[in-house]
Amino acid sequence: MSGMAHGSEHGHGHGHGQTELPDYRQWKVEGTPLEDVQKRLAKRGLRDPWARNEVWRYMGGYAKPVTLMEIFTRGLKWGFGAFVIALGIEYTLFPPKKNGGHH
Repeated sequence: MSGMAHGSEHGHGHGHGQTELPDYRQWKVEGTPLEDVQKRLAKRGLRDPWARNEVWRYMGGYAKPVTLMEIFTRGLKWGFGAFVIALGIEYTLFPPKKNGGHH
C-alpha cells in the first residue's frame, strides 16, 4: 500500500472534496443597494473589494423581502391539516360523553 495517496484506499477517493463554485464574475454590485455603499466609500477614497461576495443576497429568490403575511401563512396549511387529523383521532378514540351532565 505504499505509494497510494491518502483517500484512494477503500474507495474513499470518489471526488467529495471537489466543490464546483459559481463564476465570481456573475455577481455585479451595480443595481443593488451595495452600489450606493461603494459610491459612498469611493467619496472617501475607499473601496470594498469583498462587496461582490454579498451581491447574491440581492439576486434571485433572495431579492424578494419576506412579508409578515408570509411568515404567518408559511406553515398554516400543514399546521391546520395536523390539527384536523389530531382532532379526528381524539374524537374517534375519546368520544364526548352524552350523559347531559357536567363531569
